[in-house]
Amino acid sequence: MKRTSILFAGLMVSVGLTIGSSASAQELTGTLKKIKETGSITVGHRESSIPFSYLDDKQQPIGYSMELCMKVVDAVKADLKMPNLKINLQAVTSSNRIPLLQNGTIDMECGSTTNSVVRQQQVAFGPTYFVINVTAAVKKNSTVNSLIDLANKPISTTSGTTAVPLLKAYEKTKSIDVKEIYGKDHAESFLLLADDRVAAFVMDDILLAGQIANAKNPADYRIIPESLRQEPYSMMLRKDDAQFKALVDKTIGAVMKSGEINKIYAKWFVSPIPPKNANLNFPMTQPIKDAFSNPNDKGV
Repeated sequence: MKRTSILFAGLMVSVGLTIGSSASAQELTGTLKKIKETGSITVGHRESSIPFSYLDDKQQPIGYSMELCMKVVDAVKADLKMPNLKINLQAVTSSNRIPLLQNGTIDMECGSTTNSVVRQQQVAFGPTYFVINVTAAVKKNSTVNSLIDLANKPISTTSGTTAVPLLKAYEKTKSIDVKEIYGKDHAESFLLLADDRVAAFVMDDILLAGQIANAKNPADYRIIPESLRQEPYSMMLRKDDAQFKALVDKTIGAVMKSGEINKIYAKWFVSPIPPKNANLNFPMTQPIKDAFSNPNDKGV
């Protein structure tokens, strides 16, 4: 590692990130040891988490999260002095992403994963790179204007997401009954709404916006203003792997502190994106700005 990188690592400690010394200067452990021994890194990605991690018209994974994860891959190449490191891409779902990370099938997960204190018992996270609100999308002509209006109506949500327990807790608190139909991914959950099989699709606001922007008729949908909870997104890492997490924290922290994150954000959230050149028109919110100015891995 160059001296400038070491100095920057020290700077990042001062802003609250735990940064280790260069992996190449100490005995490798955990994920970095695995990468060094196998000559490859496996990145877990989603197939329909627009614009975070999804497939383009050539069936290749792209997106905001993928771009940030490639920053980490480049850092691994430099730190381990492996310019020809092989990059494997593995599709994951909301249901299998944690098991595949834990069993070593993937080395990091780059998608739209909420950093929660419950998940922190199983995995670790890098710095927060997005903040969302869990809410619902409905047809524009729907009579549903708030979450309470979903009482006795069928709704869709994606299996394995935090929206599921949040919705159940809401039902219990409000003493309402909602019939949940689970999609295997966000595209399938949205299709249930598009086909009028459900009254609403309950999910993170930005993911709803992504599905709507890429729908056949985006003007047919709207997102209700009420929120179940605000949540932070980040890339998911294996638990108790301090060496790799230090590299991730340092790399993503540097992208945020340098201001490069602003250009990356603008590219995916307020500009036309592939494959349909749809613009999500999702300006940076204050919670997102706060996350960028103070990189952290706090869960909700």
